[in-house]
Amino acid sequence: MSNPLARRGFLVGGAVIGAGALATACTSNEPAAQPSPAAAQPTNAPAGGNDQPGKQITMGFSAPAADHGWIAAIAKNAQATAGQYSDVEFKPVEPTNDINAQISAVESLIAAKVSVLVLLPNDGQQLNQVARQATDAGIPVVNLDRIFPDKLSYRTWIGGDNYGMGVAAGHYIGRKLKDKGVADPVILEIQGIATLPLTQERSKGFAEALKTYGFSVTAQQDAQFKVENGNAVATNLLQAHKKVDAIWNHDDDQGVGVLAAIKEAGRNEFFMVGGAGSANAMREIQSGTSVLEATVTYSPTMASSAIKLARLIAQGKGMSDLVENQVPQSITLASETITKENVARYLPLGFES
Repeated sequence: MSNPLARRGFLVGGAVIGAGALATACTSNEPAAQPSPAAAQPTNAPAGGNDQPGKQITMGFSAPAADHGWIAAIAKNAQATAGQYSDVEFKPVEPTNDINAQISAVESLIAAKVSVLVLLPNDGQQLNQVARQATDAGIPVVNLDRIFPDKLSYRTWIGGDNYGMGVAAGHYIGRKLKDKGVADPVILEIQGIATLPLTQERSKGFAEALKTYGFSVTAQQDAQFKVENGNAVATNLLQAHKKVDAIWNHDDDQGVGVLAAIKEAGRNEFFMVGGAGSANAMREIQSGTSVLEATVTYSPTMASSAIKLARLIAQGKGMSDLVENQVPQSITLASETITKENVARYLPLGFES
């Protein structure tokens, strides 16, 4: 599999702010403040409840290289949130897209006997065994985003709703085409990395949502979460289909290349839905002049929530909004649809591609 973690480029300060606000809502009884577009630096952790200093812990962190916006946002959100707590010693290892290098880095954290480990694997299947080594050594693992197949390899999983992304995109496209009275539409799908389970879940949700309108995907191709691939794939698809009604692009980072190809081809007879919720995609939506009309969220704020959950687990605490004494075994974030009508509210949470 070619560079299985390449996913996304750089982060605006607003994404860090948004991450802190979202994660606070997960772990505290205090209502989360609405993020301000003007905010540019992470705020201090609010006093009270689970955010009060507790037992000192050491938290290991490993993720892929930040060569795309979404992954860069993951790393920055994690660092910023960990820095809010005086009781957390944050130990990130060198980010890498090399499977063996990530395994070695995680092994170094196990040897260092960290209190808890937050791990976003390049590939859940290939890092499953080293995650299991951590849990067998008594180190709870918070599995972020790409899931390990063995539930014994992690204490808690937190991530986006990949199937829900597809469903949201499918309903937006299906409903709009049905309202326009379009019969037998040409619907194109540009995936991320086709071999990843998360991509397969997105495609499954998309196909099943479209089916409720009597529609199906006309052509599907993957772009590896890369800008240049997005450009090449979109160019090929547009050349192969002289008329298109709608496109769903799984990833706003590769969408930079997709949009460039669309503009180069001079095509605008269709509308497009993106995926993840990048700031540049939101600005395209906000302009009202782009074929990009919506994007469905897969927010890197999940990294901030993972840090907060890992801290609670290591300190033996539960989530104060829940009755149960321990953090849940899995948390799936909702995929929300961003359109011109609500984009101003989501823009502070965006990451730069």
